[in-house]
Amino acid sequence: MNQTHIHLLITHLPIVGAVLGAFVLAHGIWRKSNTTLIAAYNLLIISAIGAGIAYATGEGAEETVEHLQGISKNVIEEHAESALISLVSLLITGGIAAIGLFVTLKSTAFNRPVALLALTAALVSFGFIARTGYSGGQIRHTEIGTNTTSPLKSDDKDND
Repeated sequence: MNQTHIHLLITHLPIVGAVLGAFVLAHGIWRKSNTTLIAAYNLLIISAIGAGIAYATGEGAEETVEHLQGISKNVIEEHAESALISLVSLLITGGIAAIGLFVTLKSTAFNRPVALLALTAALVSFGFIARTGYSGGQIRHTEIGTNTTSPLKSDDKDND
């Protein structure tokens, strides 16, 4: 198993983790459940760790595909730039989640404000990481590109 395999395996964790963590966190805020908040914070921390692993293996994945026919260097560069923004965003979210975990375990008056801050950060991070995932998918999945069309066969037009 090389860095490309690891990159492809781990890249979905930050995407799913950020949105799932946000949903669980929102539920914990609504239900005023410290147990649910703790679960959400753990999801967000794991998501941030996953983003770090995905980012660290991205260069190796790039080296694997950059010389393949049909691969756009511009799309790879756009993905790499987006990945850095996503990484920073998720590391901040993970840091806020770690603070939230500490605050929740200590049962302080800051539970709700920190939870709301973490929820906001998770939603923003999800937006960034979803964009990064989309641009990464365009590297090898040309069917999701913006210029993709589905031409009709000439036989299909004649049968109408």
